[in-house]
Parts: sequence; C-alpha cells; structure tokens
Amino acid sequence: MTAAALRGGRVWLACAALGLLAACAQPPAPKPSADPAMGAWSGRLSLQVDDAAAQSFSAGFELNGRPEQGQLIVLNPLGNVMATIDWSPGRAVLAEGGTRRESASLDALVQELTGSALPVSALFGWLRGEAVQATGWEADLSRIDEGRLVAQRLAPPPQATLRVVLSR
Repeated sequence: MTAAALRGGRVWLACAALGLLAACAQPPAPKPSADPAMGAWSGRLSLQVDDAAAQSFSAGFELNGRPEQGQLIVLNPLGNVMATIDWSPGRAVLAEGGTRRESASLDALVQELTGSALPVSALFGWLRGEAVQATGWEADLSRIDEGRLVAQRLAPPPQATLRVVLSR
C-alpha cells in the first residue's frame, strides 16, 4: 500500500472522529443529554485536505458531550452507523466495522489517524457559537445561527477546510 493510500485512509478515519458534509439523508437528531453542560448536535460534515491527493470526506454525524467526555456517531447517507468514537478522560475508542482502536485521548486518536492535529476542543465551542481560538485555524461563525460552520486550517500544512451543517 502506498504512503498516499495509507494517509488517505487515516484522513477518512479522522473525519469519522470528527468527524467531519453533503450527505444525502439527514441523520436522526441525537437524544438530549440529561446534563445541560453536555452538548448535542447532529447534521452533516465534511473535511477537505488540500494536499497532493486532494482528500475529502463527508458524512452525517451525531455528536454528544464535551471535549472531556462524549460520543461521535458517523453515519452514511442512508443513516447507517459507519463508526462510533467514545471518549472520556484518559481514553478514546474508535469502533468501525467490528474493529476497535484505543488511544489515551481523543486528540491523540485524531492525531494518530490524520498525521496532524484537528481542533477537537475548539469545535465544541464553535458549535456553541463561541469564538474559540485554535492554533493555525480560523473559524467563520457568521452563519452559526443558521446551523452552518466553516473552519480552515492555514498552518501547519496542508491546508484543510472543515464544514458543518447542523440539522434543524
């Protein structure tokens, strides 16, 4: 397998961790959390990485929790579960197609899968409409009231664009 193919697979899995657009079907809304400090979002997401392979990923998602503890469910266009990531302090688990991968943290799992860091903690703030700073990333929150978020990684290379469209 070539390095580009391996990296492509890692980017796909990273998007699943965030995941990370343009799915044909709307996924079901997540169940509200009993804890008001826990967020709950659903919709579509995409990640476009501007490297030589011009990699991209899109899927439906359900995200529940906060940076310290939560769950991300990644859905195909028909609403079927493609992958699930559960995390809590000191542990993150990716379940995909009968296989499981573990890491010490969600950030470490995303870093391992993509080869670069994604702003996992900042994403929760952005989804709440908070202008959270993330090194190398710029988030456009101008349409968050409409359920739309665009964030771009400008540094380090390669540049990447994360788009989120929330369900209403």
